[in-house]
Amino acid sequence: MKVVDLSKPIQYNKNDPWFMKVKIKHKPHKKAKLLLRFLGLPLKLFPKGFTGWADDTIQKMGVHSTTHIDAPWHYSPTCNGERSKTIDEIPLDLCYAEGVVIDMAHKADFDAITVKDIETFLEKNDLTIKEGMIVLIKTGRDKFNGSKNFHEVGTGMSAEATEWLINKGIKVMGIDAWGWDLPLPYLIKKAKETSNSELFWEAHLVGQRKEYWHMEQLVNLDALPYTGFKVAVFPLKIVGASAAPARVVALLD
Repeated sequence: MKVVDLSKPIQYNKNDPWFMKVKIKHKPHKKAKLLLRFLGLPLKLFPKGFTGWADDTIQKMGVHSTTHIDAPWHYSPTCNGERSKTIDEIPLDLCYAEGVVIDMAHKADFDAITVKDIETFLEKNDLTIKEGMIVLIKTGRDKFNGSKNFHEVGTGMSAEATEWLINKGIKVMGIDAWGWDLPLPYLIKKAKETSNSELFWEAHLVGQRKEYWHMEQLVNLDALPYTGFKVAVFPLKIVGASAAPARVVALLD
């Protein structure tokens, strides 16, 4: 079995915008020796060759800062009139399933992915969307991941395409762009230009009516075939959170 890592490294990157900055403090082994002495273990009783243990503290990391999965709570406090689920409430049987890659790398920046785009791709490659699959949208924009303008470039899902997948029985989906919709700065600009209040975050907001979970900032989708693999995406169990970092992997027989 081959395992393909679809998650970006969690580390400080000076090029990340302020809202994505990650800061981790790495504590050296010798710090533990000081702690042990403070707790009362004499130096002479330290095991031979023991240098102390390493430790690390995540000092700053938003739940949306790295490869993560969003819960319905992120999109709205309610879904179809009921309280939206938070990330700790995701049914675990949704987190491991047969995967399929939808290749949309040809789409231009700011050109939303439509139902027609997906149907054309599936027909061309003789592929079928089956209920319960995990659908991965490949845009190729993970090449900008870690750059200053990552959140400003790329394509994204339309509301109609998102709802189409949900209607096909897809509960978990993901993308290798910064976000699920078109880039946020672009959406803000177009909403102001057109005075269209329905334009902003349209794909996310499908979750106000229909429950679904989506991953953002995936990487390495180029390493996958279109089908013939399983996807595992188990988020950290952060109670009450709108999302959580996840180690997303694909498993190929």
